[in-house]
Amino acid sequence: MIDWEGLREQVRGTVRLPGEPGFEENSSAFNKRYADVRAAGVLSAAEVEDIVRGLAWAREQGLPVVARGGGHSYAGQATTTGLVIDLHGLDTISVDTERELVTVGGGVRSGQLYAELQRHDLAVPLGNSDTVGIGGLTLGGGVAAVSRAFGLTCDSLVETEIVLADSTLITCDETSHPDLFWACKGGGGGNFGINTSFTFQARPAVASSTCLLLWPLDDAEAVLPVMQRIMRDAPDRFSARIGVSRSGEEDGNVSVIGQHLGPAAELRELLTPALVTGSPSTVDIEDRSYWEAKDFLHHETSGDPFAVRTRTLTEPLTAEGVDTLLGALRKWPGSGNPDGAGVALFTWGGAINRVPVTETAFPHRDVLFLISMDTSWSTEDDDDVRRANLDWLTDLHAAMGAHARDASYVNFADPDLPQAQAAYFGPNLDRLQEIKRRYDPQRVFTFHQAIG
Repeated sequence: MIDWEGLREQVRGTVRLPGEPGFEENSSAFNKRYADVRAAGVLSAAEVEDIVRGLAWAREQGLPVVARGGGHSYAGQATTTGLVIDLHGLDTISVDTERELVTVGGGVRSGQLYAELQRHDLAVPLGNSDTVGIGGLTLGGGVAAVSRAFGLTCDSLVETEIVLADSTLITCDETSHPDLFWACKGGGGGNFGINTSFTFQARPAVASSTCLLLWPLDDAEAVLPVMQRIMRDAPDRFSARIGVSRSGEEDGNVSVIGQHLGPAAELRELLTPALVTGSPSTVDIEDRSYWEAKDFLHHETSGDPFAVRTRTLTEPLTAEGVDTLLGALRKWPGSGNPDGAGVALFTWGGAINRVPVTETAFPHRDVLFLISMDTSWSTEDDDDVRRANLDWLTDLHAAMGAHARDASYVNFADPDLPQAQAAYFGPNLDRLQEIKRRYDPQRVFTFHQAIG
């Protein structure tokens, strides 16, 4: 018998059991692929001490435990059949304007942080979804639209507070527990403890411009090589996502969406070779404030089930590689999810690549493009549709192995990825495993693909 009343007596936060108000909201995964993973209970922490006590209680009860920030893990890693420790109550944000330091609670979401940063006109590299938790984003590296100029989210991290497996609360930075601090800069969320706060070095926001370009899918063979060359040679202040996608019965399209830390006239000049390629149906290139650009790049999905796989490139994809991905996309089996399926090339490089590969746990410091391959289906689709989509993604990922590397982004976690730890962490895996043994020898923090 699980002693839930005993937990309630120890904490200031709220303990919720299945069927009680707020249980689903604070325990379920964003990706409905994992909707059937049900927690035994949820502790919504009101203070850090709740996490310390809740973690000790879970160990005594023999319950698995996970922390939940935004709940956006692609692989459902914020779900468990045991205790979910919900962090969203740890949502304080403080700004030291003189030193441009920003300290946030472990449950802060990107939208909350953006709003506070805007008040001070300060920037930290963040994602493009308001509900993504700061913890998962940072601990996996955190690639933002401005990362080619500003670096990763984790590259701005100067200190983090963390509750360890034995319920010890510590603060780590470059001089205190430097090995654990290193691991928290790209070693993936949920591996070493529960991070209760993060302090970032911010910088002044920069006036921007944005672009949204669309072509019919028939132009893809011509557009993709041109756009890859543009991004290979682009200044660090411009970053773009180059995508090809299909949805439902539509023929599909090619898209380019990006942010430039400079004027629209300069951005238009950078994009000129693409603008005269094929027949673009949309050309939107405009000057925007940094905050308007953030809103323009905001991304939403249906929340229905999806799966993503990634590889990396150090050079533009070859013509054979382009043919492989487009041939696969045209054979996508379809589904009832309006998000459909696609392949995106996220431009990395720049400041990301100026950090040595072993300086942080994030290993992908020589990458020009992250190739993200995704598919989705509806909760209303039958199992044959789900299986067809997953098989399609597996086949595409395998086929792209002839053109791109077996290196993957841990924040786009894939539960079916073979040799996942090596793909996520590369040459940094051995050191991460040693740090895991030192700080969590009993593997209190464990899940599919966890370090160890």
